Amino acid sequence: MVFDPIVLFFLLGLLAGLSKSDLKIPAAIYEALSIYLLLAIGLKGGVELSKYPLGELVTSSAIVLAAGMLIPIIGYPVLRFLGKLSHYDAASIAAHYGSVSVVTYSVAVATLIERDWAHDGYMVVYLALLEMPALILGVVLARLGDARDGQASAGLAALRSIHWGRLAHEVFFGKSILLLIGGLIIGFIAGEKGYEPIAPVFKEAFKGLLALFLLEMGLVAASRIAAFRSYGAFLVGFAIVMPLVSASIGILTARYLEFSQGNATLLATLYASASYIAAPAAMRIAVPQANPALSIGASLGVTFPFNLFVGIPIYMWMARTFIPG
Repeated sequence: MVFDPIVLFFLLGLLAGLSKSDLKIPAAIYEALSIYLLLAIGLKGGVELSKYPLGELVTSSAIVLAAGMLIPIIGYPVLRFLGKLSHYDAASIAAHYGSVSVVTYSVAVATLIERDWAHDGYMVVYLALLEMPALILGVVLARLGDARDGQASAGLAALRSIHWGRLAHEVFFGKSILLLIGGLIIGFIAGEKGYEPIAPVFKEAFKGLLALFLLEMGLVAASRIAAFRSYGAFLVGFAIVMPLVSASIGILTARYLEFSQGNATLLATLYASASYIAAPAAMRIAVPQANPALSIGASLGVTFPFNLFVGIPIYMWMARTFIPG
């Protein structure tokens, strides 16, 4: 699974950049790809949400979201103060790890089916919901860092310096979050039947356009590879330890919600995964000062294969050990 074509496109872009190739993706095309991916992800999530009675999922969704928000809140100070990263990079990476990976989740579902572990289809609702809050929080953390850098003292003085109305407008009406939330609402209203006519564009073509997006991300990562070398050892450690911490939060949350072992495994996998689709697109737009080589290198280069080969079996063991059968 780690050699999925879309991952190989990223490696191709990385190779092209490192070899000083003249390959380039025009800026207008990259912008269009970013808009497409964010809108497509939002639409898919909204369609999935429309399949389930929302009243039955409100309480559990609120708890899952609240617990999931702990991940970027924990990751940011670790990256900022232990890793000595800039507040832009710390916020961006924290957002990547607070968001989720659709591919990793899909592998976990396939693994459960292969092992005959029961799980519920509504778990995909949490996949849709967990995509966005961490991205919003990442923007907030980056702006808080801006405020702190502009103040002689941190703490309350920095918080008071923020124009919260302007910040809320930037967070919720910046094009990255607007596209995600707008797509979610449109998909929810349209439902599966309304989604069918546009599915060839937003579903069938998704993986091919994602491959082009990752080709560009490989080029970008290669152009900033020197920065990853500076933090490489720390980021590799973070990219392995953070998923285990996040999965533990998922298991505790699943136990509290009395999930089955299969559902607990999926929630742990969601928390442990790191986005390399929505988060790079959103952070590239909302926090352009962040170095994508760091976030992509950690999430796609380390955490993604770690979860596929090592993480998911660990999360299944955690569910079997700590969740009543």
